[in-house]
Amino acid sequence: MKTEHIDIPAGSTGAVLQLTAFRFGKAGARPSVYIQAALHADEIPGMICAAHLRDELAAREVAGEISGEVILVPVANPIGLSQDVLGNPIGRFDLADGGNFNRGFPSFSTALAEAVRGRLGLDVGENVTLVRMALGRLLTECPAATSAEHLKKALVGLAMPCDLVLDLHCDAEAAMHLYTHSASAMTFAPLAARLGCKAFLVAENSGGDPFDEAVSRPWFELSTQFPDVPIPFACQSTTVELRGQGDVCDEMARADAEAILGFLQDVGALTGKKSPLPASLCNPTPLSASLPLIAPVCGILTYRRDVGTRVVESEKLAEITDPLTGQRTEILSPCAGMFFARTALRFVKPGRRIGKVAGVTPARSGYLLSP
Repeated sequence: MKTEHIDIPAGSTGAVLQLTAFRFGKAGARPSVYIQAALHADEIPGMICAAHLRDELAAREVAGEISGEVILVPVANPIGLSQDVLGNPIGRFDLADGGNFNRGFPSFSTALAEAVRGRLGLDVGENVTLVRMALGRLLTECPAATSAEHLKKALVGLAMPCDLVLDLHCDAEAAMHLYTHSASAMTFAPLAARLGCKAFLVAENSGGDPFDEAVSRPWFELSTQFPDVPIPFACQSTTVELRGQGDVCDEMARADAEAILGFLQDVGALTGKKSPLPASLCNPTPLSASLPLIAPVCGILTYRRDVGTRVVESEKLAEITDPLTGQRTEILSPCAGMFFARTALRFVKPGRRIGKVAGVTPARSGYLLSP
């Protein structure tokens, strides 16, 4: 195991934050897999899962069972991890400007197409090398002023050269689920099965420029722009939602780490005895078919269905009670599907997203992610 430290300017005189990456296996070996946790720094399940992954990967390396390269970043957001307000951690949004740490990553698709135009040929390997070099130059030239911009640039720099990228998150209260590009559904289907995902959401463009799309989407879009030359999907990524924020325990984390290690064996990054692939609990469905529950009134939120429950359209999922009048407002499912996530708040205001149901029929367009 090799340890790499990357300084992140903290935006104040004399202050520096540090990003730490652990590298397992031989540098440059393929397949290469990048795994990071807690880009939303108040989402702890990914960090404890990463702690178990670190121990297990170190043991696998000693045993000679790492055939590719694995890069692990257990704390992907030291900025957010340092933030709190009156004792409450604020890890999703940057207190400097309110920006979401997992939105607004640099998009290279247009510039990449111009950088390689007329230079691509019929050799797949040469094309991959050319594109990776072009992406590296574009990232180097990408401006960064704020601490968050420096952090995003560093994370993309670690992940972009890799074949597979896993970004570990969690929701407020949720069943296990993941997001990926539509063209990567088959690639990450074994991971979804091993993790026991109840929802598997796919899209070509979520509209928010999150981390996973920043490193993968340029490859897919380049292949559509130049259909006459072979351009593989050479960096595929997924956002894994490890249940809810309160689901922090060694038993869950150890099981999740074992599932991820099994996937690394599936793709050839690890050797050793492989566990059987379990049956999948869900099929991929469009992210545009995932519909939010919106609070129409202010009041006390009580749920009538647990996350991980399959529901029908117009089924009552929750109620909001006015504490002064006792009036109850029913919250009905907007579609049939999997009730896979909900807010941890129990007093809500009008317009608040309070849950998500993964349907099968596309019903939204444009910006598909939560704020």
